[in-house]
Amino acid sequence: MIKKATFLTSNSDFRKCPEPTMPEFAFIGRSNVGKSSLINMLANNKNLAKTSGKPGKTQLINHFDAEGKWWIVDLPGYGFAQVSKSIKSDWEKMIKGYLTNRPNLIATFVLIDSRLEPQQRDLDFILWCAQNEVPIVLAFTKADKLSVSKVKGNVSKFLMASNAIFEEAPLYFVTSSTNAVGREEMVEFMAEQAEEFNAEK
Repeated sequence: MIKKATFLTSNSDFRKCPEPTMPEFAFIGRSNVGKSSLINMLANNKNLAKTSGKPGKTQLINHFDAEGKWWIVDLPGYGFAQVSKSIKSDWEKMIKGYLTNRPNLIATFVLIDSRLEPQQRDLDFILWCAQNEVPIVLAFTKADKLSVSKVKGNVSKFLMASNAIFEEAPLYFVTSSTNAVGREEMVEFMAEQAEEFNAEK
């Protein structure tokens, strides 16, 4: 478990982000997928990332420090947000610039709403990640909102849809910010990956 996570910095340009000396894990997903809630659940701090019922709350690249061991990076969501096309374009450039220029980026957690059938915007985004060699891990959110069998069904459908993109299905976690489902497994994954990164430095 992460005992303490603290805000580090916010930036609108990857070139202004902290020097890439620490392993970092990015979090991204469609607007309103529960990204901030998941980050807060993982960090065991409900006030760390700003949550809002209004899509588009995250507008910058936000770095959080996890006990000085690795960084958690909260990225703006893709898809629907009540902002202008020019701002959306700026966000897209900011996100893609970050994802393709951080040598210390261990994995990008792409959040998928487990309540839904496969969404084209999610598939388009992971396709872009594959084309640009951005390492991803899937995190299915809001698993407490449906029965276990229904969640499993939607996860399976998404993994099948991703077969057209990947030779081997990405690693994935099923999560619930409400019930802390998946927290132990995700934190353990990040800890192991961070340890490997630091050992190779």
